[in-house]
Amino acid sequence: MKHLKVGIIGAGGIAAKMHLPELQTVDHCDVVMLSGRKQSRLDVLCRKFKVPRWTHEYQAVIDDEEVNAVAIALPHPLHVEWGIKAIKAGKHVYMQKPLSTSMDEADAFVEATENHDQTVLALPYMSNPHVLACRDYIQEGKLGTISSAQARASHGGPEVYYAGIQQILEEKPADDLWFFDADKADVGALFDMGVYAIANLVGVAGAVKSITAKLTTVAKPTKLEDTASMILEFESGALGTAQTGWCDAARTYEFSVHGTAGKLVSSRQAQSLRYYCPSSQVDEDAPLVEEIIDLSTYPVQNSHQHWADCIRKGIQPPLSNAATARHVTEILLAALKSSRENRTVDITSRLNLI
Repeated sequence: MKHLKVGIIGAGGIAAKMHLPELQTVDHCDVVMLSGRKQSRLDVLCRKFKVPRWTHEYQAVIDDEEVNAVAIALPHPLHVEWGIKAIKAGKHVYMQKPLSTSMDEADAFVEATENHDQTVLALPYMSNPHVLACRDYIQEGKLGTISSAQARASHGGPEVYYAGIQQILEEKPADDLWFFDADKADVGALFDMGVYAIANLVGVAGAVKSITAKLTTVAKPTKLEDTASMILEFESGALGTAQTGWCDAARTYEFSVHGTAGKLVSSRQAQSLRYYCPSSQVDEDAPLVEEIIDLSTYPVQNSHQHWADCIRKGIQPPLSNAATARHVTEILLAALKSSRENRTVDITSRLNLI
């Protein structure tokens, strides 16, 4: 398939901020239809991003014969329902994070992907350059045996995020954000932001065997969690820590991986990656050797480009696939259970990523 004709289901913040801008950078790819509930948003986004057609009916995107690929940009409780419909209709699918808040749904999504030939990308940020570079250094043995890893993904909250979104959508500020509504969102900061930290850790350190977590609500107007901390045991025996939340006004997106021969440290927003190793194995005070890794040399610079490349190769994304998304979903659900029951929870799904 040389030319992608993409339909987007959902005309909210993530479509405005990520899907539409990134898809414009992908060669031989056009967004031909946008669906959403609010007419004002459809009008603004179609005008700004030159989308020729819109509809209020999600099913109309799936039924359209011109559309051969669909991006699911809905609130997360709706992801799997519409993703499976698109897969069964023969469309390639880009699934927004998180995959689901239910293991039954996650299992059904994996089954649909395995029973059809379409390319399905399910964790948009896992194949970014900083994760791919880490995997290369680990597989080349530059870190030795991995002992631990840590990641944090947090920001000032949905109201801060949506202030920028409302500017793109040309809307006035509103207080009724669905993120804070437990009936609409189902889960809080853990699934919204923690999914980034967990997925990065899985991408660089491998499958998770168990998790111990604490969730709390510190400052936001919701009964959902706005802050979470987790300890992970990886299949390899290494340990990891993950933190997330909606109460970090200074914003944090970073991770590090530590091993017996060196370490990798990603900066905020993953704009740089540094490798450190000792200049001496017998002098603890000897200076570290530092290498700044050139991330621009990695072929995947955004997830929509990666999706298109995988479609044209007729393959599933090696990292950002349905099975990995299911594993990450189980980890997130186990974190909820761990905090609620005050105990360590085992993870049953397995992966072979490292």
